[in-house]
Amino acid sequence: MKRIALYPGTFDPITNGHYDIIERALGLFDEVIIAVAISADKKPMFTLNERIEMTKKAIGHLDNVSVLGFDNLTVELAKTHGATILIRGLRAVSDFEYELQLGYLNNSLDDSIETVYLMPKLKHAFISSSSVRNLLKFNAKTEHLLPKEVQEIIGSMDSCTLQ
Repeated sequence: MKRIALYPGTFDPITNGHYDIIERALGLFDEVIIAVAISADKKPMFTLNERIEMTKKAIGHLDNVSVLGFDNLTVELAKTHGATILIRGLRAVSDFEYELQLGYLNNSLDDSIETVYLMPKLKHAFISSSSVRNLLKFNAKTEHLLPKEVQEIIGSMDSCTLQ
């Protein structure tokens, strides 16, 4: 049986930390689906289509990875695509409580879906999309935090968009 994992998130934007988690997940599972959430409640800097495009460009050279957008329950999306694993990244202890509660909630909705927590490499552990967005607002350097394909897309955008 093919082991399909779903990696849901806002990816606003996708960072080197996210990319590291994707590579690690590919070492564990046959296929990884990156699910970009609409997340209107978070008021993303980038539109859903921009975030999907950035993610597709960042992972374009990887095999057995796909990207899609979604606006429904994560466990429902997983079932629709045959995924039995949810991937979540943990950077620090501060992430753990939230992620643990989310994992329990998802398991209460469908106990056939497991959550696997992966830590990024230490050099990426401090990176968060929110810190990247903050740097972008001030036109600060972000090349060391983002995949080059994402940096190129953001670099081509009007700076007024990045507010």
